[in-house]
Amino acid sequence: MAAAALVETSSSKDAIAEGLLDLLKPAIQQLDLHVHSVRESQVELREHIDSLATELCRINEHQKVALDLDPYVKKLLNARRRVVLVNNILQNAQERLRRLNHNVAKETARRKTMLEASGVFTSRSPSKP
Repeated sequence: MAAAALVETSSSKDAIAEGLLDLLKPAIQQLDLHVHSVRESQVELREHIDSLATELCRINEHQKVALDLDPYVKKLLNARRRVVLVNNILQNAQERLRRLNHNVAKETARRKTMLEASGVFTSRSPSKP
């Protein structure tokens, strides 16, 4: 009787944990997708900044009038540096999300296996004399 109560309590805890995991998994996956799209836009922005900086340097070299574009090029390069920094932060966050998603899936599979094993165990227990 005590074993049945223990299995029932354990099963309800596992059911709650599985419910929480099922609740969190879509949010983690959605966040991962958003981080991925932001990273792609960050890469695109970095490429545009690079091409603009290159174009400004080219214009500055071919300019007949002395126009100092160096401060603008420096601002662009500073913006590029910040974009790269944000991209690195996002990449680290996405990697953590990927690991968390993997751990959630692994834990869900482990708990399902435990539930199935305890279900098989409890169904065999009453048949013993």
